[in-house]
Amino acid sequence: MLKVAILDDYQNVSQEFVDLKKLSGKYEFKILSEPFKDEADAIEQLADFEALLIMRERTPITKNLIDNLNDLKFIITSGLRNKAIDLDAAEKRKIIVCGTEMNTNPTPELTWALILGLARNFKEELDNMYQGYWQTTIGFELKGKILGLIGLGRVGSQVAKIGKAFGMEVMAWSENLNLDTCKELDVLPCSKEDLIKNSDVVSIHVQGGDRYKDCITIKEFDQMKKTAFLINTSRGTIVNEDDLIIALSTNVIAGAGIDVYEKEPLPEGNKLRFLPNALLTPHIGYVTAENYNIIYTQMIEDLESCANGKPIRVIEK
Repeated sequence: MLKVAILDDYQNVSQEFVDLKKLSGKYEFKILSEPFKDEADAIEQLADFEALLIMRERTPITKNLIDNLNDLKFIITSGLRNKAIDLDAAEKRKIIVCGTEMNTNPTPELTWALILGLARNFKEELDNMYQGYWQTTIGFELKGKILGLIGLGRVGSQVAKIGKAFGMEVMAWSENLNLDTCKELDVLPCSKEDLIKNSDVVSIHVQGGDRYKDCITIKEFDQMKKTAFLINTSRGTIVNEDDLIIALSTNVIAGAGIDVYEKEPLPEGNKLRFLPNALLTPHIGYVTAENYNIIYTQMIEDLESCANGKPIRVIEK
């Protein structure tokens, strides 16, 4: 039987979406619901497995990890790209890497939950309601405000449409901004500096990786309006986390809504957890029942295809 590890099942829900018992005659499954302590722990726990089913960018699948898993044949990830997998190392070992489709709408929906939560002081008001207080803050309206989008791809475009529906002015910047998309959505293309200086809400929707690493640092925070909010539902490394903590703790900006972090899960003692103007969620942008149904169903389809020698949804360099 093929030995298969299901990694990163933090909520321990994979079996709610796929019936592993039906496959027990062909595969030996092990579900891992806790993050690894470190890479050495991952190597030790995964040493005997031939297939890994992983959630995108939860556990880094590095060259060192791949090189130390001698039995590994297949890596199957949620999503059709995963920058946390060393594809060069996998190719060298002739390990097949496959992916799954994913809905894009959950992340824009969460983005707006964070924006609205900050605009109406949800964190403070909810806490105060449970403590018996009533109407302790004053929010602000989004209509007429400027929404600045770093990235106007599939996710950013959906965020832009909702912003327009709220009556916001929308501007966008990225290194490969599509001007046709801007025109279609009535979004103003601009420079990064103009976006940072003029936006009331800056929301990030570009891919991670070296291109946008530390795209937002203390330099950008100093240029933002003191009343502005930063939203990041994309990748943690795009925003310098130390600089974000400084900007929030010294009120350089009004607040931030964050779903992604440099290190995940976010350590218990991370200073972001203790800032009153930080609205934090635990990387749940894509965590919906609809998405999990697609992901886990297609992971098993990928696994079956690999086991039968006819892999589908193969991810290449």
